[in-house]
Amino acid sequence: MTKNQEKLQELFKSISTVLVGKEDVTKLLLTSLLANGHVLLEDMPGTGKTLLSKTVAACLGAEFSRIQFTPDLLPSDITGLHYYQPNTGEFALRKGPIFANIVLADEINRATPRTQSALLECMEERQVTVDTETLKLAEPFFVMATQNPVETSGTFPLPEAQLDRFAMKLSMGSISAEEELTMLDRFEHAEPLKQVTPVMSGGDVMVCMEEVKKVFVHPELKKYMVDICQDSRKLMGVQAGVSPRATKVLMQCAKAYAYIDGRDFVTPEDVSDLAPHVLAHRLVLRAQLNRQQSQTEMIQDILRRIPVPTEDWSR
Repeated sequence: MTKNQEKLQELFKSISTVLVGKEDVTKLLLTSLLANGHVLLEDMPGTGKTLLSKTVAACLGAEFSRIQFTPDLLPSDITGLHYYQPNTGEFALRKGPIFANIVLADEINRATPRTQSALLECMEERQVTVDTETLKLAEPFFVMATQNPVETSGTFPLPEAQLDRFAMKLSMGSISAEEELTMLDRFEHAEPLKQVTPVMSGGDVMVCMEEVKKVFVHPELKKYMVDICQDSRKLMGVQAGVSPRATKVLMQCAKAYAYIDGRDFVTPEDVSDLAPHVLAHRLVLRAQLNRQQSQTEMIQDILRRIPVPTEDWSR
């Protein structure tokens, strides 16, 4: 285990001092971060989505910004705009909240498609074009978007092109009675987030990203990933399977997942654990209503059908 992998374990411990019982989603979120991806969190209000994003930013000592998406939000409210300065007679750029390390796009599906599209260039190319000026975003750059799974009034579904730019779609999951009691005790007399101190820096994250690239993936595992993604394009009731971008993201996330576990090689279990989170939200179904299976169940069926490599792929 490298020094930076040890720092990641400290990062997990620090995050767990604030959030209770969210180790799995935290690991998946950090996997996406180290894979240079973004995350869409879909869950009910009050489940800790905002708290998780703020805690990760605080533990990394990273610049954090929150954008509350509403129907009247404009693209320039995200990216920024040029404004006229009467004293100099020139235009200056006022940067928008997208210029941060960790950006929380809260209730992203409440904004119009035009405003949602302002994130496309930012998420894929890590740059922003304001008028004719193109500016690079800070590194690391990580978008966490949230949406409510049951409320549809006043919302605009995310287009497939935007969904494809999220490395994973996650849920905060349920909380047990014991964990809920622990949460009440923890927050009764204090605000744990205010007591968090950075355990890693943005520079440390960038170093981890470079080390993730060196994690070994056996050719048979690459074929396993390709078989899974190819099979998704042949499913009944699916208008479009996952894109080639999804295959690449699955490999990058598998590397990061193994790296977080302290390994320098990917296993078949890494791939099967991540596939539902990385691939399901990218499936475009023919009939959106009265469907027999969810997208996640479709990916799980594929995983049951595709033969799993069984040898030792460590080297």
